[in-house]
Amino acid sequence: MNRLADGMSAKFPSPAKFPSPAEFPSPASGFPSPAEDYQEGRIDLNQELIASPLSTFFMRVQGEAMRNDGIVNGDLLVIDRSLNPQAGCVVVAVFEGRFIVRRLCRTANRHPGLQLESSDGKSAPIALDDGQGGGAELWGVVIHAVHHLLPRDRRTPDSSAQGRETLRKQGDGTKGP
Repeated sequence: MNRLADGMSAKFPSPAKFPSPAEFPSPASGFPSPAEDYQEGRIDLNQELIASPLSTFFMRVQGEAMRNDGIVNGDLLVIDRSLNPQAGCVVVAVFEGRFIVRRLCRTANRHPGLQLESSDGKSAPIALDDGQGGGAELWGVVIHAVHHLLPRDRRTPDSSAQGRETLRKQGDGTKGP
């Protein structure tokens, strides 16, 4: 049994006890599935997340200005510089010599145009650079945000290996570390 943070305990099955897709039994009745002889290969995050490798960059978020859009401190952003930003896109821009993450929005005043807005409601909108200086310059379009679900103290490079070893030992009937 593993002791959980809230004092509860749970028993996790050994990974060896989970059948692979090829080991799932066929249904007892009905027509066979056309997908029975098809197995999906490994998931390649480069193929899934990056359409333009030469123009794709990664940045780590610092701050909470985009919290209401689900982008929080520590998230990893995937940014494509080859895409044309449009109203509604989350973008990375350069403002006052630093990178910022904001949503590109249409202005609501008499002078139609675009501005950068945070989702936290605390930061003032930022005008785009009109060639006169002083505004923000668009740098790229955010296409993905990778958000951690583990608590920060559990995000060590070897934590998944330790977890697998613990599960293996529990499956063998021995105690984990």
